[in-house]
Amino acid sequence: MTESKNIRNFCIIAHIDHGKSTLADRLLEITGTVSKREMKSQLLDSMDLERERGITIKLAPARMNYELRGKSYVLNLIDTPGHVDFSYEVSRSLACVEGAILVVDATQGIQAQTIANLTLAVEQGLEIIPVINKIDLPNARVDDTKMEIVQILGCRPEEIISVSAKTGQNVDAILERIAEIVPQPKGTAENSLQALIFDSVYDDYQGVVAYVRVVNGQIAKGDRIKFAQSKKDAEVLEVGVFEPKRIIKEDLSAGEIGYVVTGIKEITDVRVGDTIIEKPPIGGKDTPALAGYRSLKPMVFTGLYPKEGDDINRLRDALGKLKLSDASLQYEPEHSPALGFGFRAGFLGLLHVEIVRERLLREHNMDVIMTVPSVAYNVYKRGDPEKNIIVRSAQELPDPTVIEKVEEPWILVDIVIPENYIGGIMGVCTNAKAEYRGMEYLDSIKEASTANQGAKARRVILHYKMPLVSLLGDFYDKIKSTSSGFASINYDFVGYEKTKVVKLNILAGGEIIEPLSAIVWEDTVYQVARSVVDRLAEVLPRQNFEIKIQGAIGGKIVASAKIPALRKDVLAKMSGGDYTRKMKLLEKQKKGKAKMASMGKVDIPPEAYMAILKR
Repeated sequence: MTESKNIRNFCIIAHIDHGKSTLADRLLEITGTVSKREMKSQLLDSMDLERERGITIKLAPARMNYELRGKSYVLNLIDTPGHVDFSYEVSRSLACVEGAILVVDATQGIQAQTIANLTLAVEQGLEIIPVINKIDLPNARVDDTKMEIVQILGCRPEEIISVSAKTGQNVDAILERIAEIVPQPKGTAENSLQALIFDSVYDDYQGVVAYVRVVNGQIAKGDRIKFAQSKKDAEVLEVGVFEPKRIIKEDLSAGEIGYVVTGIKEITDVRVGDTIIEKPPIGGKDTPALAGYRSLKPMVFTGLYPKEGDDINRLRDALGKLKLSDASLQYEPEHSPALGFGFRAGFLGLLHVEIVRERLLREHNMDVIMTVPSVAYNVYKRGDPEKNIIVRSAQELPDPTVIEKVEEPWILVDIVIPENYIGGIMGVCTNAKAEYRGMEYLDSIKEASTANQGAKARRVILHYKMPLVSLLGDFYDKIKSTSSGFASINYDFVGYEKTKVVKLNILAGGEIIEPLSAIVWEDTVYQVARSVVDRLAEVLPRQNFEIKIQGAIGGKIVASAKIPALRKDVLAKMSGGDYTRKMKLLEKQKKGKAKMASMGKVDIPPEAYMAILKR
């Protein structure tokens, strides 16, 4: 059993692509946890999707043994994602540790998600270790980045560690700082068992495997335990730690991070945020549960339907297993007259939507039809202005004649950019109906006037308030394009405000394509309809008959486009003769095309849906 005073629990937080995973690789390598022969880039990123995209999607724990001045330490690391859509993974990681390494890229400086993750860590009362990464690059701005961190964090410049995670330069200093200043866990092995479940995965043979932080007491194979929220009791079949592969141990005691196997197959019995406690004797009282995690509010909603109707049970099982490793995913059953049975799923953002769709396809071989992403509207009906209904899709929107008012969610947006892009970014925000709330510089006036500053652009944070639905279009792409890729964005939900919206239907061949129906602002319906119709006309494959694509509000067509039919050259084999023979053949072909158009069904491939969703 490891003494809790020698345990140090910490996580790595940063903006996307600032080098968290690379730093984790070096820590594992320097401590000898992973040999050089077994070492590979992004070792803790276990999914192919993470490696392909170069981003961390899932938090990943790892245990390292470290010696400093003759004293042995156990360092428990949790690597976290950097994208705003996976911020819930970060918040769950922070609740399990006492310290956080704040990594900032020397070439990019402080970014929006850096500030957001730092705020979460400070709220948890964690010890922050500021680190500047990528100092080996020729365009590294170490001094400027150091001043930005000092202003944001309020620390002294000498407390900031400058490293190169790629080469390993000065990474030893981080390990020393962790051992010296990260507080030891407070719980003791003598107290009653309390273990927080911060993540879980499904194993075909072992059932649900719970990832836990033992706060008090200890847990060993053969113990009878109980899940405080689900009230399910079980016997512990196996416990262990991550090095970073799963290693079986005799027990886990207070302060340690590891996993627990109980053989439970029911996914709903093991919930992230639940507390594992000792099963009390008959008539005995349960040990109090830990606080767990704050309830999560999905920001984006979309319908998920199997391409084959009889695959609904497979889709249900696949979503259940995905939710084990992605606690921010929420879903509930729904039925569509056109698409049959499916699920209305809630996500944290558009990247989250895309990642879940990819994981369903790769991990569970489930190809799904997705409806247009939407936000949750509060709709008040006439005659009952105090009671609202929540509308998450265009199909749920009531008839306009019975609606008193509609409210949509708004968010506060922070955009970090170099100051020479301010004008262009403000224009993009204005077009997205954003309200300007202020601006602040990341460096002071004194620092900005230092020598050689003329060649450098000062960086600013723009604060805006805007409708959440603006984020579902191409807002992010426009921000990145306008800022030449230098902008970073973070957002937080702020509340609901009144709006005017209508339901836009998209028709192909005279039939409504229900997954593409959307709730849009009344004053932008013509632009949106034209954009969708034109995009669909580009990406839909041509058929043997002409396809008419239309955008409609009720019975009124507001935009239209045509996809011409594929035509066979029926005159190719004719060589001479009266022209009336040719006319008869062409007329016969024309009638055949008309017949196919009246009978043919337009098949919308998944690629077309994704192209529209990304418009």
